[in-house]
Amino acid sequence: MSQPSDFGKVAVLMGGMSAEREISLLSGAAVLAGLQRAGVDAHGIDFQGADSLHDLHVGQFDRVFVILHGRGGEDGQIQGALDSLGLPYTGSNVMASAIGMDKYRTKLIWQALGLPTPAYQMVRNAEDLARAAELGFPLIVKPAHEGSSIGMSKVEDVAQLAAACELAAKFDADVLVERWITGKEYTTAILGEQVLPIIRLETQNQFYDYEAKYLSDDTRYLIPSGLTAAQAATAARLMLDAFDALGCSGWGRVDFMVDADDQIWLLEVNTVPGMTSHSLVPMAAKAAGITFDELVVRILAESLQASVGASQ
Repeated sequence: MSQPSDFGKVAVLMGGMSAEREISLLSGAAVLAGLQRAGVDAHGIDFQGADSLHDLHVGQFDRVFVILHGRGGEDGQIQGALDSLGLPYTGSNVMASAIGMDKYRTKLIWQALGLPTPAYQMVRNAEDLARAAELGFPLIVKPAHEGSSIGMSKVEDVAQLAAACELAAKFDADVLVERWITGKEYTTAILGEQVLPIIRLETQNQFYDYEAKYLSDDTRYLIPSGLTAAQAATAARLMLDAFDALGCSGWGRVDFMVDADDQIWLLEVNTVPGMTSHSLVPMAAKAAGITFDELVVRILAESLQASVGASQ
């Protein structure tokens, strides 16, 4: 069991410059408070680029809790910078972070390994748009490199598809169109090698979008999830396989759906999930008997193992 003194001086990186900045600030404030309550010498840093890297370099920090969501923080960029500074950090390494943030390349890997994920088409031009329509409606349109369901739309016909791709393109040059799965939506939090209790998500919206995640008080989070013991065990193994396939480590979350035929469909991986009052990882941890403060310490403790591995 790790002690607070084992971690030394810890920087909690939050904020950043992505579209998810405000959520990251909320997550970071919660993580910082939890670590401090647990007795960890933790300090918050609102990440603003090169100046913040300088602060990390001169601040005599021993490790970093990365709670930056979205591009610049969840896509391998900050992980690469921290590697250059020789600072251990929480979560996945550069490669896994970059792949996990890229919905298209995530699906390529899952597909190559025979893991179930909905049919899809990348859209960069008119020809791609026509191919996407051939997937059949309804479809869901996503920016390939954004999180928190930013820029996502469900579409029912070609006209809606074109408009939704234009909207998604405002956030990302790479737009992913995916076959819509009708069924129930779930998420699985992973902590080290432990799969936390599966959560079923219920929303009155068309899907679990930004409003449902962060603003609505009507979203329902069901634990137990309603899956049978056998279904939950199968899903847990598949989520670990999906997580490991990308090289992810430390902690994260895998989202999936189950259709009317009980087929599981992998949606995406989050390598730096939210840690706000509405967030799913703390909710799953609580269901497993892990308090928020214990959770953030356990996530931080994974960075001790990462630093040992890097030094060998």
